[in-house]
Amino acid sequence: MTTPLDDPQVFVPDLLANHARFQPHKEAVVCGDVRRSWGDFDANISRIAHALLGAGLARGDRVAVLMGNRVEMLEAVFGIIRAGGCAVPLSGLLTGPQLAGLIADSGAIGAFATADFRAKLDALPERPACLRADLLVAADEGAGPAWRALAAFVEGMPATQPAVTYRLDDTFNIIYSSGTTGLPKGIVQTHRARQHWAWSNALELGIRDTSRALTTTSLYSNGTWLVMLPVLFCGGTLVAMPTFDPKAFLETVAAERITHTFMVPSQFIMVLAEPALAAADTGSLQSILCAGSPLRPDTKRQVIDRFGPLLTELYGFSEGFATMLKPWHPASKFETVGTPVVGYEIRIVDDAGRELARGETGEICGYGAGMMQGYHGKPEETAKLVWRDERGRTFMRSGDIGRLDADGFLSILDRKKDMIISGGFNVFPSDLEQVVAGHEAVMDVTVIGIPHERWGETPLALVIRRPGMSASADELLAWANARLGKHQRLGGLELREAFPRNALGKVLKKDLRAPYWERTGRSL
Repeated sequence: MTTPLDDPQVFVPDLLANHARFQPHKEAVVCGDVRRSWGDFDANISRIAHALLGAGLARGDRVAVLMGNRVEMLEAVFGIIRAGGCAVPLSGLLTGPQLAGLIADSGAIGAFATADFRAKLDALPERPACLRADLLVAADEGAGPAWRALAAFVEGMPATQPAVTYRLDDTFNIIYSSGTTGLPKGIVQTHRARQHWAWSNALELGIRDTSRALTTTSLYSNGTWLVMLPVLFCGGTLVAMPTFDPKAFLETVAAERITHTFMVPSQFIMVLAEPALAAADTGSLQSILCAGSPLRPDTKRQVIDRFGPLLTELYGFSEGFATMLKPWHPASKFETVGTPVVGYEIRIVDDAGRELARGETGEICGYGAGMMQGYHGKPEETAKLVWRDERGRTFMRSGDIGRLDADGFLSILDRKKDMIISGGFNVFPSDLEQVVAGHEAVMDVTVIGIPHERWGETPLALVIRRPGMSASADELLAWANARLGKHQRLGGLELREAFPRNALGKVLKKDLRAPYWERTGRSL
């Protein structure tokens, strides 16, 4: 009788160890002044994993990671996962009570935190009851009495992989949604989903072991993982900006010979307005990814004109599917968001759940290997997303309105919740934003629906002007309405200095709408 062979899988923790084994001296991660080789990066991951296991971490136990962009943040995340746990990275934009609420929601038994996060938690009357006192780890100096220094936590721990095996349906991480339309939900992603996330984006973006990828957004954000996870998966080098600055971005691209990068639309706008761009050396770039929200056509054209045919635009959502518009796609598809990423399918359905034909407008639904397992502890919320196809497969509703053309290219019209119904007509804010953005004085614009006694709702444009431009709100309003259809015309236009945004730069329209609707006593 022969001994059966394993059914081998490429699990991320094992793959990182392989890179360290075969290329220990190659750079793995660079952040600020810290440069970590693959050998040292992986050894630190293993030490954290052993320390967690020694403290009794069990398969699937959640551990929070409360840090900004730094190498230790990634070592903590992958250390938790290597130990068989589930990493829960949380946002530095949250208040102490908000952090405590998400820690409690996730059921995290421990936390790795830097001083800024520790101060928020330590100021609370009490910590979440799920946190164990022996698993509070300070990732930087000044641990304080309640926190154990990271160096002490891992002291004496082996630098080799622990004897942990993984399953495809094991939880890998919980990422909390950006909350643009409500309170954040915990998105549970498995090893299967993260493997697909890594290899599909590496394949689509041309990332390989020689790539040097630059991330410009927060490492706790799921969008940042679009580049972070694939480049580490392939054994390349990740360069993470501690904080974003357009001039520093250009300097980093040149100094680090960056081949791949990811930015959100607001960052592209800042880079295009940066005086240093004219003389910047960006010749090493091979691929530029935009995600988070759609690029306005005028901004997209400026990016292509300056950087060349390198831009890939991704549309998707953390719960689990995506499309890409790639540099080589036909010019006639310029204003679409491309075709599904390998491993995904897209369908368009109406309000009754009937699948629509190509060219018809409805809600976008997706299916594929990168889908989440569900919202943590919220089965009812998960069930609301489900649309089943003719084979009974569970597609996920996006809440976005779009259509597929005859060639399978997807166009986004707007978020279902952002659509304005004015006098019985459907008005898509993105259409209006594109027109307003055509004025030379407009650097950025967002359009929201506000109450109107006669029409129910009316569009309001909020505009950030370009530096040095003095066009008044009335001038911009008249200019825009002269170019809009009668049913689209703006009810008003206001000037703003900035917009509230989430970690990926997406405008929080719900926050912008709230003051106008609260005055009427009506819900959003």
